[in-house]
Amino acid sequence: MMAKTQKIDNAVLKRFERSNSKRKPRTIKVFFLIVSEGSKTEPNYFQKFEGQFGNIIYDIDCEGKGYSTLRVVKEAIKIRDNDPNKYNRVWAVFDKDDFPDNDFNDAILLAKSNDIGCAWSNEAIELWYLLHFQYRNTPMSRNDYKHAIENEINKKMKNFEYAKNSIEMYDILWKFGNQAQAIKNAEKLSQQYNNQNFAQHNPRTQVYELVRQLIGQDARINEEIKQKF
Repeated sequence: MMAKTQKIDNAVLKRFERSNSKRKPRTIKVFFLIVSEGSKTEPNYFQKFEGQFGNIIYDIDCEGKGYSTLRVVKEAIKIRDNDPNKYNRVWAVFDKDDFPDNDFNDAILLAKSNDIGCAWSNEAIELWYLLHFQYRNTPMSRNDYKHAIENEINKKMKNFEYAKNSIEMYDILWKFGNQAQAIKNAEKLSQQYNNQNFAQHNPRTQVYELVRQLIGQDARINEEIKQKF
């Protein structure tokens, strides 16, 4: 004997579908640790990324240590290992500046071998700022970057003077620059190099990799994070 089936009215089905479509996707909270060489510049910038992108909420601990390159990476490893379950992603942020080549290269390799993200810049994070306005593939000093950034922003607002520890750089870059173009420019620079003598990769900045994660545009980490929850 065949089981009796019950026909569901189309109107009921449509109401059920509408109800399901209105359900909001579950939000996921993701914890980032960013340990930086600079005590103010990098924290002031990266802390502005804290918030929600799509259904992922980013909570950022940004610690500016004022340490040298290797010490920044070692500190990131130490903080992560002391609380291994707290952070979903850990990053070290530092510049080449005038640090010895070997120290700079060793810091990057140490980060890679310990699963620490490394948003390094050669020569300085100001390269990342400048890439919001133009592609630059020739070396510059930090002072040259300062003037170049001022020139670009003064095309759009008057009397701008770049201040290294400004709490307004994220907002200024967002308003007058182009973050998506900066990512493309930085990636293009990165693709020019294929060896591990990072100290000679000038200009280059890997800040774009961290920014991609913080704005929810890194497909790999998004999938990885979703699988953990």
